[in-house]
Amino acid sequence: MAGHSHWAGIKHKKAVIDAKRGKVWSKLSRAIIVAAKMGGGDPDTNLKLRYAINDAKSVSMPKDNIERAIAKGSGEAGGDNYEEIVYEGTGSAGVFVMVEILTDNRNRTAPEVRKVFEKAGGKLGTTGSAAWMFERKGVITIPADQTDEESLMELALEAGGDDVARDGDTFRVTCPVDAFNDLNAAFEAAEGIEPESQSLAYVPNDTVTLSGDEARKAIQLMEALDDHDDVQQAAANFEIDEATLAEMEG
Repeated sequence: MAGHSHWAGIKHKKAVIDAKRGKVWSKLSRAIIVAAKMGGGDPDTNLKLRYAINDAKSVSMPKDNIERAIAKGSGEAGGDNYEEIVYEGTGSAGVFVMVEILTDNRNRTAPEVRKVFEKAGGKLGTTGSAAWMFERKGVITIPADQTDEESLMELALEAGGDDVARDGDTFRVTCPVDAFNDLNAAFEAAEGIEPESQSLAYVPNDTVTLSGDEARKAIQLMEALDDHDDVQQAAANFEIDEATLAEMEG
């Protein structure tokens, strides 16, 4: 939407800085471990693993780190037993939030995530309290310098995609979960297109626009969740007007 920016786009613009790279690599290692544990260590037959590896490569995670994570998940090198959990909550401005967790100790993680919400003026909710606002979809980001929106839209729709949106210097393509594999295959076969990230995520059905202090509190909550070691992804249904965003970035 012109004049506004989604949280997903704001997060993308921040990029991965060197000071945080170790934390990002740690999270991606967990995702690779869980994917390999669930579907085996061969990315050619385990699509979830392939996409986790692609995400790791997109932030320059070393090949040795990736291989060690695959080995752990495949049972070749021992490793922790991670559990996938989804938490739901609300922010201070009433925005809805979905938080995807990978943890080896849910008794530690739950109170920590609750504290993150409360510190930012939000509240951790019960199952179903926020999920109704979101739809589980495939989300693929593609650098805008690789193609144009019309060509990308045509390719995406033919392969089962349902939307293409420009967000800064990337295109964000969404699709139903059951079309995710076909859409990725179409992009892999397309000349000159190399996705930046491929994931299943919670996409809001509707958004609210925030400004001023409400916007700053919402960003504070999402950044705090993103910084938590056990949080893999966090999604929210807010946008921020460009004037407030420019002020925050200035």
